[in-house]
Amino acid sequence: MSTIAEIDASAGAATRRWEHDPILSVEHLTMRFGGLVAINDLSFNVGRGDITALIGPNGAGKTTVFNCVTGFYKPTEGRIVMRHGLGRQDELVRQVTDSGLRWKKEGGQGIFLLERMPDHEISAKAGVARTFQNIRLFGGMTVLENLLVAQHNRLVVASGYSFGGILGLPSYRRAERTAIDRAVYWLEHTNLIDRADDPAADLPYGAQRRLEIARAMCTEPELLCLDEPAAGLNPRESAELNELLKFIRDNGTSVLLIEHDMGVVMEISDHIVVLDYGVKIADGDPTAVRTDPKVIAAYLGVEEEKEIDVPEVLEDVVEQVGELPSSLAPQPQAAPEKPADKRQRSGATKGGKS
Repeated sequence: MSTIAEIDASAGAATRRWEHDPILSVEHLTMRFGGLVAINDLSFNVGRGDITALIGPNGAGKTTVFNCVTGFYKPTEGRIVMRHGLGRQDELVRQVTDSGLRWKKEGGQGIFLLERMPDHEISAKAGVARTFQNIRLFGGMTVLENLLVAQHNRLVVASGYSFGGILGLPSYRRAERTAIDRAVYWLEHTNLIDRADDPAADLPYGAQRRLEIARAMCTEPELLCLDEPAAGLNPRESAELNELLKFIRDNGTSVLLIEHDMGVVMEISDHIVVLDYGVKIADGDPTAVRTDPKVIAAYLGVEEEKEIDVPEVLEDVVEQVGELPSSLAPQPQAAPEKPADKRQRSGATKGGKS
């Protein structure tokens, strides 16, 4: 089987895995809530082994995309393809799509059509884990117990769906030992091992954020979806989060995150997708996205008829999207044209889904 590095070399673009080795493909996704269009014909890929950031102003539709990927919403239109194994696997995707199946594994490969799957299968079979904007820990349980809860399904299977745990069957004892070892591993890598026996509710805010990520990682996901993991963190905690996410990526788990902290996004992302009012306006590496006039206009709220004078707004842009390269053109640029009916079609999302 080819390695990721070999596929990168053959494609001639080791930093653009989302194009030739996507683990997740969102294809022509549309999500309507009655007459409100939250997501309109959205397509993008998440590269295997990449950190992909999904960004945009409030109300852009980011969380709605997450809810479609993880099964909380069933999209109105479109396809969401999750791949196990390297490469695009186009023939296997076609077979699963045409046969009406939800998923299929063949050899070392697997295709999962997430829009057809219930949320529990997306987690258990497709290997997608997520965290939420608001922390959702079991505050009365210890830190260690929170990580063992994430592995409950494996322990139930090992018990034979009966009294295996009570009777102490060897299969259950082995599974329990593995679960504890996995929990300890992630406690060590999130600097929480000294708090293992403390109630989760007693942890400071930043530590609770790390515990949520550790709990998700105890499910051994192929894809980790993080909804604003840096929200409310101080600079030291944000730096710790950056190192944790890079460690997760470097050890084989792909990451898709929503984040408003552009310092975090620009430092750790391999690939960025930008939404505005449910429509993709930019898609590329951080260098390309941070200088895109459409992105600058969306974040600064520039109206369609106005011109974007880059030197004039540079100070505000730096605050929003990080330091800009010196090669940024100093001439004024006209704001990109948008379809005349765009805001009529989906403008209600400003105060709706994000």
